[in-house]
Amino acid sequence: MAVVSKLSTVARRLVLGRPFRSDRLSHTLLPKRIALPVFASDALSSTAYAPEEIFLVLSVAGLAAYSMAPWIGLAVAAVMLIVIASYRQNVHAYPSGGGDYEVVTTNLGPTAGLTVASALLVDYVLTVAVSMSSAMSNIGSAIPFINQHKVAFAVAAILLLAALNLRGIRESGTAFAIPTYAFMAGMVIMLGWGFFQIYVLDTPLRAESADFEMHAEHGDVLGFALIFLVARAFSSGSAALTGVEAISNGVPAFRKPKSRNAATTLLLLGGIAVTLFMGIIMLAQATGVQIAERPHEQLAGAPADYHQKTLIAQLADAVFHDFWPGLYLIAGVTALILVLAANTAFNGFPVLGSILAQDRYLPRQLHTRGDRLAFSNGILFLAFGAIAFVVAFGAEVTALIQLYIVGVFVSFTMSQFGMVRHWTRLLRTETDEAARSRMQRARVVSTVGCVCTGTVLVVVVVTKFVAGAWIAILAMGALFGVMKLIHGHYTAVRRELEAGTEEAEDIVLPSRNHAIVLVSNVHLPTLRALAYARATRPDVIEAVTVSVDDAETRELVSKWENSDITVPLKVIASPYREITRPVLDYVKRISKESPRTVVTVFIPEYVVGHWWEQVLHNQSALRLKGRLLFMPNVMVTSVPWQLSSSERLKKLAPQSAPGDARKGFLE
Repeated sequence: MAVVSKLSTVARRLVLGRPFRSDRLSHTLLPKRIALPVFASDALSSTAYAPEEIFLVLSVAGLAAYSMAPWIGLAVAAVMLIVIASYRQNVHAYPSGGGDYEVVTTNLGPTAGLTVASALLVDYVLTVAVSMSSAMSNIGSAIPFINQHKVAFAVAAILLLAALNLRGIRESGTAFAIPTYAFMAGMVIMLGWGFFQIYVLDTPLRAESADFEMHAEHGDVLGFALIFLVARAFSSGSAALTGVEAISNGVPAFRKPKSRNAATTLLLLGGIAVTLFMGIIMLAQATGVQIAERPHEQLAGAPADYHQKTLIAQLADAVFHDFWPGLYLIAGVTALILVLAANTAFNGFPVLGSILAQDRYLPRQLHTRGDRLAFSNGILFLAFGAIAFVVAFGAEVTALIQLYIVGVFVSFTMSQFGMVRHWTRLLRTETDEAARSRMQRARVVSTVGCVCTGTVLVVVVVTKFVAGAWIAILAMGALFGVMKLIHGHYTAVRRELEAGTEEAEDIVLPSRNHAIVLVSNVHLPTLRALAYARATRPDVIEAVTVSVDDAETRELVSKWENSDITVPLKVIASPYREITRPVLDYVKRISKESPRTVVTVFIPEYVVGHWWEQVLHNQSALRLKGRLLFMPNVMVTSVPWQLSSSERLKKLAPQSAPGDARKGFLE
């Protein structure tokens, strides 16, 4: 056990590094230049797959439907700008970092707040799953081996990202800043050079799929079917909005002035994301990119072994067709930021989980920080949840994205409705005209945001429910129910303990202390237990053994009578060779005869130093403790006896607890 404990400690130090003191928390706060890649990488990276999803959905209606892609993109961009303007109000009004959860709970009540929290937690998990799956698809466009094993690579990437976050937010933020900025620079270069060739040099650029002939999967799509198709394309493209709420939730991680820095970061995010999103859509149209859900059925003229590359890969190939370093640069930074995009969730999920744990909706373990001042338990919970989705859906972005963004638009809508209530409440008491004018403008912004995001939520649910959104909604409902049960348990425990405090004056001292020392043999551990029991000065002290073998019991009694021990030995017969049940029955009988008597059970235990020694000693003490703890007016005291092998435990792991190696009082 000592060796295992030491190896565990060494492994933690290798992965996490040296622990930080609590007073170093201020050193983990982020400046804007680091906060932008940390919190905005999700929204920025979604520009790599959200435009592709728009083209993918429109491909069902054939090439003619691609003409609607820029208009759908403009609608998504407009919604993004409205949401960012709305959330700039949030970070100023609620800088504590509760984000949507705090806004909704304060203004709409705890049930509404818990609904938003459930939606956000599920959406954070899906953010990691979608980002990692998309990253493997982009890398797989260049390296077929990764595409063939993308589930395994996605799982490995999630575990690596979790390990980086476990080392602390500042270190992970610094590590993520360079690739995020590299992605932004790479995309600007690709878009700028592509448009320069097309519109200035008058050089036609053609994507590798531009020469194929696309057929509508179900023939001509008209009327209501076309409207539904456009709505579904819009809802898929709305994945570009995910990650906006992470900045609102992560305000405490910013340097002072926190609210102003967070609002500035939001503005930068909006400008960059909209530029990249619309630029990719326009360049895709200009180069004739075609993305089909079933390329071998929809793209006539494609080779039999044709492997459809991602939208970004096709654009990079078209723009840098005669400059291979540019092609690999775009492919590399795109894949990298998609891996790092999940970092937004790794920063948002643990913070929200900590707040929910503080409010007693999640286990208290999620509230505490780890060695490196990160919320370690929340990071691990998120990683394993995302891995479950990746494995279940085979790391397919098209399948996972159907579950995606439902939760984030639930939080968007309810948050903005909560902000409308917030400004309305403040306006009732505010008398300063300048302040009232500012609040009224803010309420208008929040109202527009609420109506806009609410409309998008309806579109998303209607167009994606059957395709898989129902799974996300079901997960949100299940999580909501679990958190309600946890809160009910914590509330019940608090009431019980507080009621006990109020009745403390009615609690009287026990009339007697009846000490029982469990005995298996006349040896040093037993003698120490007897000595310690006598030192507590009980009213009654007796030794108890359970007879499971008549010959051994007679030998024990003989040794006891021939020794100098003055404590009487009581033998409890056990015809069925049980040990636990006879002891429990005896203790229960004593308690029943004298309800105000406290029974203290002393259990001699061995402390061993080798793992294999533990196999040679049974678990009688553990079983007895587990049962005795449920009995009223019963105290259990362990009396350890260190064997010689336990000395090596002190040398190998002086900080480990010897109790970890304790075994039962019977050999």
